[in-house]
Amino acid sequence: MIEARGLTKRYGNTLAVNDLSFDVRPGTVTGFLGPNGAGKSTTMRMMLGLDSPTSGEVRIAGERYRDLRYPLRTVGALLEARWVHPNRSARAHLRWMAKSNRIPERRVDEVLDAVGLTDVAGKRAGGFSLGMSQRLGLAAALLGDPEVLLFDEPVNGLDPEGILWIRRFMQRLAEEGRTVFVSSHLLSEMAQTASELVVIGKGELIAQSGTDEFVARASALTVKVRSPEIGRLRGTLAAAGAECTEVDDGVLVTGMDSEKIGELAAREQVVLHELSPQRGSLEQAFMQITGDSVEYHAGFGADDTTAPTPAGA
Repeated sequence: MIEARGLTKRYGNTLAVNDLSFDVRPGTVTGFLGPNGAGKSTTMRMMLGLDSPTSGEVRIAGERYRDLRYPLRTVGALLEARWVHPNRSARAHLRWMAKSNRIPERRVDEVLDAVGLTDVAGKRAGGFSLGMSQRLGLAAALLGDPEVLLFDEPVNGLDPEGILWIRRFMQRLAEEGRTVFVSSHLLSEMAQTASELVVIGKGELIAQSGTDEFVARASALTVKVRSPEIGRLRGTLAAAGAECTEVDDGVLVTGMDSEKIGELAAREQVVLHELSPQRGSLEQAFMQITGDSVEYHAGFGADDTTAPTPAGA
């Protein structure tokens, strides 16, 4: 379990993380979300003792990271997949890590096999593709058979097959009872991977909840309606305060639930072919809830798909 309490980090006059508190429970994949510049990477670095908090603390399995005698046995992390000496083989890289934490050498071959790198274990890590580097980073995170795992943007740059593999891998780790905490900008992927969410903006907690609950709470009430008399029904719905948006085969009604729509249709004797509540997406919910917490706003139109993404995390 991960427990963050009052976590704050200042860099001069810049407040990167402000009084941030949350818990990450075992047995589930928890997504760590936030706009660019929200403080996600800074938070994860403080968890691992790479940055010292200005105030507050993080406890992992009940202890501060710096107090762990053999940290790799408690916490595994993948923050930067390319952090490997390019002339060192995958096996040699894992061997020195194992020795540093008194982990049996046999564990090296076990994790190489678990991530599918056995056939290239003797090759130089500098020649690995990004996908292979990500797998080596996962092997390093698993080396001490830890109960807590932290991953920062583990699917960046991967092809669909690699993304699917890592998603299933993280879910399998959670099913084993481990605590899995993963940061990602790919919201569609997080919707399929994480069952719990911690959402921050401008260094502060915005929400912590189940993924389905987060989406349901943020999504506007929308119902799809199909009818051969949709024009007449739309006028009735608008008069009752609902907002209707045309789609190819009907309308999407916002601001009114399906029971009320059905009652109005019955009163007007309008035949209905479909009346189905629509579930919003994680991306829609995220944009709605974090809109006021975005540090950088692009100055391009909604139809411009060539604009750059601001740097930072």
